[in-house]
Amino acid sequence: MRLTYLATPVALAFFALPSVAEEVDHYEAVPSETLSEAMENLVTYNARVEEVLARDELSASDMEEIHQYTYTMEQAVARIATSMDEIAAVLEDVHLASEGDDTEDLRGKAAAYLEQTAPLTD
Repeated sequence: MRLTYLATPVALAFFALPSVAEEVDHYEAVPSETLSEAMENLVTYNARVEEVLARDELSASDMEEIHQYTYTMEQAVARIATSMDEIAAVLEDVHLASEGDDTEDLRGKAAAYLEQTAPLTD
């Protein structure tokens, strides 16, 4: 009996969620397909947020403007995080290659690492 009392509100909440979720408006994000795009989007949209925050008073529309920007910023940060994982793996390859005697292997792996990290250092 106790389980029925707990299960009913949970079930009702579960079935109510789709209708609530459908009512939420989402903005389309500018894509960050590459690390370069992600870095560019982050710089651009951070500057836009700073511009809004510099206003003397923040209105509801100012807050909504920042909310809209966060969709692009979240995608950019996610792409940067993914890229950092990929870069860490390539750097480990460079590390291991630098311990060996194969200069061509090291050159190739280091070139790949430098190419992947270029958007971070430009």
